[in-house]
Formats: sequence, C-alpha cells, structure tokens
Amino acid sequence: MSKKLSLVGLILMVFTTVYGFGNIPTAFYLMGYSAIPWYLLSAITFFIPFAFMMAEFGAAYKHSEGGIYTWMADSVGPRFAFIGTFMWFSSYVIFMVSVSSKVWIPLSTFIFGRDKTQSLSLFGLSSTQSIGLLALLWMLVVTYFASKGIESISKVTTIGGITVFSLNIVLLITSILIFLFNGGKFAQPIKSFSSAFAHSPNPNYLSTLSILSFVVFAIFAYGGLEAIGGLVDQTENAERNFPKGITISAIIISVGYSLGIFLVGIFINWSNDLSASTTNLGNITYVLMYNLGLELGKAFNLSTHTADLIGIWFARITGLSMFLAYTGAFFTLIYAPLKTIIKGTPKYLWPTKFSDTNEKGMPVNAMWVQFAIVSIIIVLTSFGGQGASAFFNKITLMTNVSMTLPYIFLGIAYPMFKRNDQIDKPFQILKSNSSALFASILVILVVGFANFFTIIQPAIEGDYNSTIWMIAGPIFFSILALLILNRSRKHTQKEKKIA
Repeated sequence: MSKKLSLVGLILMVFTTVYGFGNIPTAFYLMGYSAIPWYLLSAITFFIPFAFMMAEFGAAYKHSEGGIYTWMADSVGPRFAFIGTFMWFSSYVIFMVSVSSKVWIPLSTFIFGRDKTQSLSLFGLSSTQSIGLLALLWMLVVTYFASKGIESISKVTTIGGITVFSLNIVLLITSILIFLFNGGKFAQPIKSFSSAFAHSPNPNYLSTLSILSFVVFAIFAYGGLEAIGGLVDQTENAERNFPKGITISAIIISVGYSLGIFLVGIFINWSNDLSASTTNLGNITYVLMYNLGLELGKAFNLSTHTADLIGIWFARITGLSMFLAYTGAFFTLIYAPLKTIIKGTPKYLWPTKFSDTNEKGMPVNAMWVQFAIVSIIIVLTSFGGQGASAFFNKITLMTNVSMTLPYIFLGIAYPMFKRNDQIDKPFQILKSNSSALFASILVILVVGFANFFTIIQPAIEGDYNSTIWMIAGPIFFSILALLILNRSRKHTQKEKKIA
C-alpha cells in the first residue's frame, strides 16, 4: 500500500503548484506597490471563493479518482464535464512543452551566475535546438520518476515547496535587515497612499488598458488549484485534511503575494534599478534577488566588490530554488491532470491499456503516451525552424483562454452540486445555497471578464490574428472533445450489437 499525503505534504504541494515566487518580482516590475490592491482584489473575488469550492468538491469526492470530471459530471452531466476537463488537460500539455524549456534558465543562473541558455550550444546545435534536446531529457526523467508513484512525486514537491518558502523567508528577513540598517527608509518611497498604491512607476502601465491587462495577470497568478483536486483519494484523512489544507494554502498564498510585493520596495527603486533596457520579464526575478544581496552588502558597509559578490550568490541560490520549485510543480502537473482525464472519465473513451495502472497505482501507459505527444511538439518547435515556432506560438495562444475556461465550468457546476442532496457533503464552508450561488457568480464574472479582456486586448492594439487564435482554441478543443465522445459512443454501440 503506497504512502498517502499528510496535511503538511498537501499544503506544500498546493503551495508549490499554485504559488509562483516569480510573480512577486514580475508584479513589482510591472506595477510597483500598486500591484498589491489588485492582487488582494483578485484573491478576494476569485482565489479564496474558488478555493472554498474546490475544498467542498474535494471533500465530497474524497474516494474518487476522477477529480474535476467527476465533480462536473455528477453536478451537470458527462458531456459538459468532458468538454471542460479535456480543454483543461490540453492546456497543460502545452504548458509542459513550455516549462520543459524554461526550467533550464534558473539552473543556468545557479551554475553560471546568469542565464546562458541563449548562447548554449550542444553537439554543434543552435541554442534553440540545444534547449529542445534538454527539454526532451527533462520530460524523459520526470516521466520515469513520476511513474514510480505518488510517494516519489510527494518527495519532489515537498522539496520544491520548502525551497520556494525559503525564498520568501530570505526576502522577508533580508528586507527587514536592510530597512533597519538604512534607518527605516524605503528605496521606493511611499510619499502618499494614492501615489504609491494607485499609480505604477512603470510608464507602460499607466493607461486603463494596461492596468486591466495586469488584473488579468493577477487573476492567473492564482491558477492551478483545480489540478490538486484529483489527489483527494491520495490524501491521508481526506475528509478532514483536504479541505483544511486547501483553505490554509489559499490564505498563505494570498497574504504571501501582497507582503512580498511590499517588501521589494525596501531595497529596489524602480527608476534606478529596474528601468534599464536589460531588465525584462524573463530575468526580473534574478535581477531582484541580485539587488537584494547587493543592498544587504551596502547596508553592512561592505566593499563594492563584496556587495556585488553577495548579490551574485543571491541570484545563484534563487536560480537553484526556482529550478527545484519548477521541478516540484512539474512533477504534480505531469500526473494530476492526466490522472483526472484518464482515470476519471468513462473507460470506453480510451483504449483499454490507457487506464491500466502499475503496482503504484499510476496510469503508466498513459503517462508515456503523454510523454510522446509532448516530445513530438518539442521536436517540431525546436528543430522545425521559424514555421514550427510560429505554429507553437499559435498553439500557446489557443490554450491561453482554454486553461482558465474550466474555472467557469466549475463555477456553473458548483450551485448544482450544492442543491444535489444525493451527494454527501461532509465539509461545507458556504452553508446556504444563496451564498454558494453568490460565490459561483463572482468567480464566473471575474474569470469571464479576465478571459474577455485577454481576447480583445490584442485586437484593440491591432493584432487581430492573436484574438482569432484565442477564440479558436476553446472552439477547437470543444469540437475535439465532442468527436472523441461521439466516436467512443458509436464504437461502444457497435460492440453491443456484435455481442
């Protein structure tokens, strides 16, 4: 019998999967202190009510392996559930293609003190091809170890969760030390509440259009919680620990983001430290942590060389921590969405061997098929030239909206779940049907607004092509899901006639 997740293990898994330390420097880079109100608003209107919904769903289906599919199928219907789940799963396949390449940036920073992936050349290959080769190796290693069972995944995600948590402790303690040794001064001054928390120091984020685009980013920073829903049956004392773990995680993540953004202003002045043309969304995390170490050295009146060295080592350690965090999140997401789509949906939808499990209870055949699909896309995009890269960009655009639309599906299903008295609900935060309906409408409106704005923003700026591809994504995945349903139904009916 495989070991199950403890409460602490579950919290660390949720924390690793949802919480992105990189969102803190990115938020400050884009909006400064004014990111905080939007992060809090997003937490209150989306993340916390959505977390409560997932906790109730999870507790009610603690013995189910189907995750979000089972939740929606019982509440609304199997067709509705399969379209939403298939759309959600497809977006994670593209996510794995992207992260398997990006994961080498923090590792490069740890080894060399800076990102060298753009100039990497293995066996005479170009940097893009070299990264593609490493991405294939990454997928192979992670798939192999993840197939060994939930215990292996739990160990990796626990390490990832601890390292991300440690980065926040480093940010907290070091920022306070700098604040005290600098006589209580902020590098990014707070002259007034309105100027600091209502206006961005970034000249590119002053218009209504740009601020609304940041709101979308803030909402998406809380994404990924539903992937944990498929692990209810793997949690120790699931009825008590799963909802408790989800709730604790939601509060920690919400507060952690806002506090982290505030602390950055102690040691970074946006105009002096982040306005350089070399700073971008890809390296902002390491620029920020380098400055944290640099300012710590200055606060202790160390030499310029020593302060610079401290900054470099802060960037290196951050690279290692982010690499481990990426690894932890990847181990969870290479298994949980696949488990939901294969183990949770009706068996007639898939070839028999897809649902076969090994001695650890892992759908190992399906995991290797997933590996093959992701690997093919990696090869096409890395070795196929500019046409393949453009193809991948279009696929990514297709999944941008598809990844969050299932939140709306779950929001629609939740009130029906609450009204269904045949479903045992051992844990309820939203006691009445009216409060459940209010939370559901809130989540649907917030996510719907975010998706609507994400779709129309490129068109407003003249990029109609991107808007069309984002609209095409949900339509394509919905049609594909319906084709799978209809093909399987016809196949099943044919078998019955033969029998």
